Amino acid sequence: MEGNVIGINTAILGRNGSIGIGFSIPSNSAQIVIKQLIEFGETKRGWLGVRIQEVTKEIAEAVGLKKNEGALVASVGEKSPADKAGVKAGDIILKFDGKKIDTMRTLPKVVANTEVGKNVKLEIWRDKKLIIKNLKLGRLESSEEFKEKKTRPKKTEQIEIENLRISVRELTKEDISKRKLKITKGVVITEISNKSPLSGLLNINDIIIEAGRTKIKNPTDLNNIVNSMVKKGDKNLLLSIIDSNNRRRYLGVKLN
Repeated sequence: MEGNVIGINTAILGRNGSIGIGFSIPSNSAQIVIKQLIEFGETKRGWLGVRIQEVTKEIAEAVGLKKNEGALVASVGEKSPADKAGVKAGDIILKFDGKKIDTMRTLPKVVANTEVGKNVKLEIWRDKKLIIKNLKLGRLESSEEFKEKKTRPKKTEQIEIENLRISVRELTKEDISKRKLKITKGVVITEISNKSPLSGLLNINDIIIEAGRTKIKNPTDLNNIVNSMVKKGDKNLLLSIIDSNNRRRYLGVKLN
C-alpha cells in the first residue's frame, strides 16, 4: 500500500454509523475540477449539444451494427457544436476524440472531461457505414440549455393533508408573479378528494393562507395545525383562502 488517493467520498449508505456502501468519485475526475478552479476560479466542462439514448440490441440489428455499442443521438441542440459539425438525430457515436464509446453513459463523462475549445474527431455510424465528423468542443456552462436548466424553477414538494383529504404545495415566486398576488406565503391546493370536507367548497389552485387564525407558510404548517386540532378533538376549522379571482374569504370547515 502506497497511500495513493483513488477516490473521494461523497456519500455513504448504511444503517450502523459508517458501516455500509460508500459512494465516491474517482480522484482523476476530482483533479480535473481542482485544476480548473485554481486556474480559472470556476469549472469549464465540455459541451457537445446532443441528447442521447442507449443503443439496444434491437436498435443495433436494425442499423447494421455488429453489437450494441455507442451512444444514439436522439436530438441535436440548435447551433450547438454537434449541430455545426453536421451531427444528426439517429447517428450513433462510436468514438469521441479517439476514445471508444462502449455505452451511452460513457459519452457524457468523456465530453465533460475534454478541454473546452479542443478540436475533436467523432466516429459516427450512419446509414450502415462509418463516417467522420470534426468539431470544436463548446463549454457547457455557456450553453443555452445549461442556463435554462440552472434558472428553471424547482419543483415544489406536494404533501397530502390526510385529515382534510387534500394535497397542497408551497406557494412559489412564479405563482405570485403569474397571478399578481399581494401575499407571499401560503399553500396551493393541488388535489381534493371527493370525500374531503372541502370538496365543493374549494377548488384546485385555491390558496390557503391561514388555518385557525394562524398564518400558513408551507404545507407542514397546515398539516401540523390540522393534526393538532384533531388530537384535541376540535372539529371546527376556520380557513382563510385566496380563490382563483384573487379574492380573500373565510371558510368554516367541519373536520371528520
